[in-house]
Amino acid sequence: MFGRVTPIVRNLLIINVALYFISSFMNLNLTEYLSLRNIHSEYFMPIQFFTYMFLHGSTWHLLSNMFGLFIFGPLLEQFWGPKRFLIFYLVTGIGAGVLYSGINYFETNSLANTIEHYESQPSPAEFKYILEKKVGIKIGQLNEANQFYYYVDQPEDDASINWSIQILHAALIREINTPMIGASGAIFGILLAFGMLFPNTTLMLLFPPIPIKAKYFVAIYGIFELFSGIQKAPGDNVAHFAHLSGMLVAFILLKIWQKDRKKFF
Repeated sequence: MFGRVTPIVRNLLIINVALYFISSFMNLNLTEYLSLRNIHSEYFMPIQFFTYMFLHGSTWHLLSNMFGLFIFGPLLEQFWGPKRFLIFYLVTGIGAGVLYSGINYFETNSLANTIEHYESQPSPAEFKYILEKKVGIKIGQLNEANQFYYYVDQPEDDASINWSIQILHAALIREINTPMIGASGAIFGILLAFGMLFPNTTLMLLFPPIPIKAKYFVAIYGIFELFSGIQKAPGDNVAHFAHLSGMLVAFILLKIWQKDRKKFF
């Protein structure tokens, strides 16, 4: 089973696993320095576009990404060769980080403008809308949820208005300072490449255990990520647009590298 692992895939697996264990068991907070920060953040550094893709926040996060690399990476490396595969992996990972940062920059700017408008025309309904739809926090998740219901009863109360403004500003700061880590952008790029180059290859899903062609699997996954990113469900801390960005960068790169024979089975 492990004999099929190609050199670049093997080295990427080792690097990702090693950094995860160094961070987890040697009490080194690599995320503080190497994760990708919002461009607004005082902790942002350009090198983070590269370093973020080698860190993972949990064992499941690591295993899911490395499983995708292990399953789909070797065939692409055999097809392209080690050099081109490594270029593809790094370009899609860095590109996903750059595009996601642009989206994140726009979203935080939009949130800041929305909060500024709210300060001029505050209301309980608008506060609830911003908090749940723009930030992704349910009213019931607030430590001072009772204060909101008092605000509903007394919408002109200055203390309640100031409380709501403080909550929104704290949410904005949290959005700006929330880091992004993980190889998902590069892995989704690999997934798209596999689906485009080997579209009719049959994959066997684990849940449910049914066969599906690679092109349909990739399309379904992409639609799911787009829906999840737009919906922004409360409590969802997955960077869905980073996944989509990796797929977009991969698509562009594949078109640049396009050869006479495009499909393999």
